[in-house]
Amino acid sequence: MSKPSKKDLLHIATLGKSVALKGDMKLHIKTDFPEQFKKNATFYITPDKQVTVESVNFQRGTIKLKGCNTPEEAKRFTNAKLYTTIERTREECELEEGQHFWFDIEGCDVYEDGKLLGQVGEIERILDTDYLKIKTAEELVTQKLPKSFLLPYDDRCIVTVDTDAKKIEAVGAYDILEAS
Repeated sequence: MSKPSKKDLLHIATLGKSVALKGDMKLHIKTDFPEQFKKNATFYITPDKQVTVESVNFQRGTIKLKGCNTPEEAKRFTNAKLYTTIERTREECELEEGQHFWFDIEGCDVYEDGKLLGQVGEIERILDTDYLKIKTAEELVTQKLPKSFLLPYDDRCIVTVDTDAKKIEAVGAYDILEAS
């Protein structure tokens, strides 16, 4: 497999401090698919450098990398981000009916009653709710509406999502935009 570009990499975890005498580190998971972290799984730290999992303890929230056998060796990886590829995520992670990967939702245009409100730039999780961070359509910004707004990604606001067409139909989103 060829070296991935930075835009094809997904940040799914961050390594924390060393915790134990055998090179274990805290694992701060940033994905909804923790099953990716298994023995012999490889992850990118940079597009040029990969690490391999030796073991994971979800109860303790720790991970051990192959070749990291002392606290000193583990400290080299403190605060390192672990990445996987979009392609591998599609292959390994099972979505339930009606679910979508965040990277497929980003870039979707958001409409309400046929009117373009803006485009999803990114998704933020605040407590237990995911929010679409929407860059407001230029036409609405010229009408003195905010340049961006947050829209809850839930059944109250999202009517349909078509990631192939890059289109989301929403309800109540214009009211949220006006109140932002």
